[in-house]
Amino acid sequence: MSAYRQDGRTVVLIPAQMSAREEERWVKAMLARLDSRERRSKPGEAELAARAKELSARYLDGRAVPYSVRWVTNQGARWGSCTPVDASIRLSDRLRGMPDFVIDYVLLHELAHLIEPNHGAGFWRLLEPFPKLERARGFLDGFAAASAAGPGGRGSERDGLSPEDDSDICDEPENGDCEA
Repeated sequence: MSAYRQDGRTVVLIPAQMSAREEERWVKAMLARLDSRERRSKPGEAELAARAKELSARYLDGRAVPYSVRWVTNQGARWGSCTPVDASIRLSDRLRGMPDFVIDYVLLHELAHLIEPNHGAGFWRLLEPFPKLERARGFLDGFAAASAAGPGGRGSERDGLSPEDDSDICDEPENGDCEA
C-alpha cells in the first residue's frame, strides 16, 4: 500500500481484494501518513534560506548568495529555477516529500547558477563536491520516469538537472532566468 501526489492529485494504491470498510480505513490512514510526511519534509522559506546559505558555504565557498529562496507551485516541468540578475531561487513544490539530499541537490544546482548561469563544464564542476550528486540525479530521473509512465503520465520531460542537457544557456536570456 502506498500514497503519493501526482499532477495535483492524490494517488492511493491498495490491494483490490480489500472490503469497502477496510479500503475506507486504509485510505484514511494512508492520507494521514502522506500529510504527516509532507509536513515534516517541506521546510519553510526561512529554513530554505538557511539551507541555501549552508550549502553555499560548504560546497561553493560561500560565493552563491541568493536574495530569495522560495517554494512555487507553477513549475510542473522542472524542479527549480534561478534568476541570476536578482539572485532569486524558486523550488518546485513537487519536491515536497522527497528526501533531504534531493532537495539539497536541487537547491545547490540553483545556487551554482548564481555563479555559472549555463550548464557547461564549469557549472558541473561546481557540483562535483556534493557527495550524493549521482544518487540525487538518479532519484529525480526515476521519479520523472515513473510519473511519465504511471496513470496520467505526461510523457518524458527534460528537467535540466543532468550534464547531458548542456543545451541551455539561460533558457530565457531576455530576463536572465536559468531553469532546471
